[in-house]
Amino acid sequence: MLADQSHTTKLEDLPNIGKAGAADLRLLGIHDPQQLIGRQPFEMYDALCAKTGTRHDPCVIDVFMAVVAFMEGGPALPWWSFTAERKRLAEQRKVG
Repeated sequence: MLADQSHTTKLEDLPNIGKAGAADLRLLGIHDPQQLIGRQPFEMYDALCAKTGTRHDPCVIDVFMAVVAFMEGGPALPWWSFTAERKRLAEQRKVG
């Protein structure tokens, strides 16, 4: 795992992404880390659930948040660093 966006050329180079996470991203049509810039993690999660016909663990949203933030210039953080923010945003989505 590399912690520098400029050297991140494969999905597996992303923080928190292994073979399974890379396969999920590819299923969403994301084949290059640069394609994550500007993506919406909740929409990615909804699309993944729809494509697989399975409701995935919400921590997948945390992973998506981590990789999008990283590719948009943020530090390489563990996915669980995004759990509190995901829960806050999920609550806002319910209200809004």
